[in-house]
Amino acid sequence: MGEANALAILILSKLEEQIERTEHLITLVPPDKLEWSPRPDSLRVCDLLGHLLECLAGFCALLHKLAPGRLAHFERLRELEVNHCCGIDEALSRVKDYSGHIREGFAIVSDEDLSRRLATVFVSEGEAVLTLLLGNLEHLINHKHQLFTYLKLLDVQVGTSDLYSLRGD
Repeated sequence: MGEANALAILILSKLEEQIERTEHLITLVPPDKLEWSPRPDSLRVCDLLGHLLECLAGFCALLHKLAPGRLAHFERLRELEVNHCCGIDEALSRVKDYSGHIREGFAIVSDEDLSRRLATVFVSEGEAVLTLLLGNLEHLINHKHQLFTYLKLLDVQVGTSDLYSLRGD
């Protein structure tokens, strides 16, 4: 990725920051609280970890759709379980795996690709890749914050620096 891909590089940088903070929050989950949920009709912590995997899998699916030939090996990721009761070690291992694939996929994304339209399950005429990436990023950030909130409710000492990557840390 070079100057012609400056925007794609910036998007990847922000995504990697969010992934790193998500990993950090996962490390703070008390192992004995995986089955906990704030309300009977809410996700348990372990289910939220499994859903965070789906958030990351969404990026991989988008990158695969953008370059199915060059990223054909991403197809195997579709076979991995997401949205399941997931332990801390599995979540951390899988986040690292998805993160590596995301980095690999972004290595071939150009700024020009960001304006390409891809059909989705929701919009058959397609949406811009940038719009899809931002939607996926929003999805990840929302559930990262959900995990942060769960940790607070579990009396884990978390604060702003656990949620955000503060420059100069």
